[in-house]
Amino acid sequence: MSDLITADLVDLDLSADTKEAAARALAERMAARGRVTDLEGFLADVAAREAQMPTGLDGGIGIPHCRSAHVTEPTLAFGRSVAGIDFGAPDGPADLIFLIAAPAGADDAHLTILSSLARQLTNAEFTAALRSAGDAATAAALIRGDRTPAEADAQADQAAQTDQAAQTDQDAQAGQAGQADQEPEGTAASEAPASASVPAPFRIVAVTSCPTGIAHTYMAAESLESAGREAGVELVVETQGSAGFTRLDPAVVAAADAVIFAHDVPVRDKDRFAGKPTVDVGVKAGINRPAELIAEARDRAARGEATAPAAPGGTPVERTGAAGEGYGTRLRKWLMSGVSYMVPFVAAGGLLIALGFAIGGYKINKAPSVMDHFVWTQSGSWAALLFQIGGVAFGFLVPVLAGYIAYGMADRPGLVPGFVGGSIALTINAGFLGGLAAGLLSGGVVLAIQRVRIPAALRGIMPVVVIPLISSAVVGFLMFVVIGKPIASAQKGMTDWLNELTGTNAVLLGALLGLMMCFDLGGPVNKVAYTFATAGIAVSDPGDSAMKIMAAVMAAGMVPPLSMALATTVRGRLFTRTERENGKAAWVLGASFISEGAIPFAAADPLRVIPASMVGGALTGALSMAFGATLRAPHGGIFVVPLIGNPFLYLIAVAAGVCATTALVVALKTLRGAAPGGEGGAQGASARPGQPVTAA
Repeated sequence: MSDLITADLVDLDLSADTKEAAARALAERMAARGRVTDLEGFLADVAAREAQMPTGLDGGIGIPHCRSAHVTEPTLAFGRSVAGIDFGAPDGPADLIFLIAAPAGADDAHLTILSSLARQLTNAEFTAALRSAGDAATAAALIRGDRTPAEADAQADQAAQTDQAAQTDQDAQAGQAGQADQEPEGTAASEAPASASVPAPFRIVAVTSCPTGIAHTYMAAESLESAGREAGVELVVETQGSAGFTRLDPAVVAAADAVIFAHDVPVRDKDRFAGKPTVDVGVKAGINRPAELIAEARDRAARGEATAPAAPGGTPVERTGAAGEGYGTRLRKWLMSGVSYMVPFVAAGGLLIALGFAIGGYKINKAPSVMDHFVWTQSGSWAALLFQIGGVAFGFLVPVLAGYIAYGMADRPGLVPGFVGGSIALTINAGFLGGLAAGLLSGGVVLAIQRVRIPAALRGIMPVVVIPLISSAVVGFLMFVVIGKPIASAQKGMTDWLNELTGTNAVLLGALLGLMMCFDLGGPVNKVAYTFATAGIAVSDPGDSAMKIMAAVMAAGMVPPLSMALATTVRGRLFTRTERENGKAAWVLGASFISEGAIPFAAADPLRVIPASMVGGALTGALSMAFGATLRAPHGGIFVVPLIGNPFLYLIAVAAGVCATTALVVALKTLRGAAPGGEGGAQGASARPGQPVTAA
């Protein structure tokens, strides 16, 4: 096994003044040794990881890291900055920067080495030794573990020591004095009565995890364990990192008095900890304030709380760990939780229904049940079968939406009242709007119940009996008696308004939906437009306007990736080699209605790619509505063109938007004064992946 870090991967005089420049300087050292095969691609992966969460830590440490297909073997580069570099840490710039690169398929042994380093970063002696290291070889040996901090300090101070013998004598005397001081204490301890009652220590189990599973996961574990020892608490940590994880002994979990989750990705097998007082935070909180988390866990246990309220840093599904998020941000995450689980039902059910119509005609919805009448040799029977299976799948849309909104707010206890409330929304014809309301109500009711102080004897049955029973009854009452009828009226009014849209109003709506589909390329705004469209066709007999809206939304969503693919083909010199490779994949992604295919381009140059995409998407959406194209299928891209009304004009609308976006992107990149050719193409230093993009 080659060394994880060598002297030529160390820069003790790192002159970079930004985190992007620091990452580039250290990555270039990796590339020079052949450990990184594509510098720009690797830096793009580093930037993508940095965008998820800042990698600066308290104590002047920055740890940019990622797993990348452009890395040949696990590698670490170290830089020491005099001026300090801002990596987003609360206490200011970092002077110790570790760039950690792991291959996409790194083996457990290498990742274990990386995790050991991460734990060392919480050791003050280790970081102090790195700050005082006089040469690159010493620093590399410290990081590899070939030299202890004490040995490094001894080497650094050797020139200043004038009397080694005297120093040795002083050390020996100090050791004897220390031994003498300790003996009475040990004697006293040994003379303590054997029958003295020793209270049982407070027991905590913890789980740590982060998106990459390399650094933060293990640093949080080390911090929590150290704080636990200082607090006199028995604390055992399960690290769910890239090197895999070993589940805590069930007996240890059962004996625990409280649980700490310090994570940025969902905790695996979370049910093991049900019913215990829980502190749920982002992984950086586990690194930066472990003592506070332990104190909070003890406080929750003293109050008898069975589970923790939703942490302000995120949801159980999409936790970011950022402190101080506003209610609007959390609401968006809760709603997106429901939408993300609903979309597969939309795609499966919608395509089955569309195929049923394509094979059996538009009267297939009047066919009798296939349980009563199915002829193997008749295409009409097969069409009816596909249609009815799709209808069953569509019947889950609103309950799934409501159930997983509640899950995003309150974790698994929210599922039962969420599904019940969503089903009631269907029963009373409250539809999509009713599902949204039911999900939010369910999550809120569960969180309110969880705040109630519960006797220890009842904690075990809270998640499986008490919470589902009470929350379902409360949500059912509110949906049936209080808010159901007003929401159903609002749903009917919106449906009637859509069915009445014609002429200019329809074209403007198509343009607006096109803008939304291309604004954030699969993000929340894109999903709002998509969900609006699918809600319209999620009925047995959708109106003509609803099918026009679905067609406009799908057409606009295809524009960004297809445009980027075309732009990299006609003017490849304006893009980096990595972007040109992404352009090839974007052809397939765009044709399949996967807007996320344009994200790599938007991330590298958002001020040009996103506005250009929005112009093309708005044009396509407006033309699709003007041409009267209709679509029953909620997904599929060009593969469902045979199911589209006015398919030729529909394809013209898509082509027009693609050409418009391509022309704008090429023009904007050209006007920037980009230099042609070269490995970086015309992207220039200001717009390389992983670096900030400057406006023209």
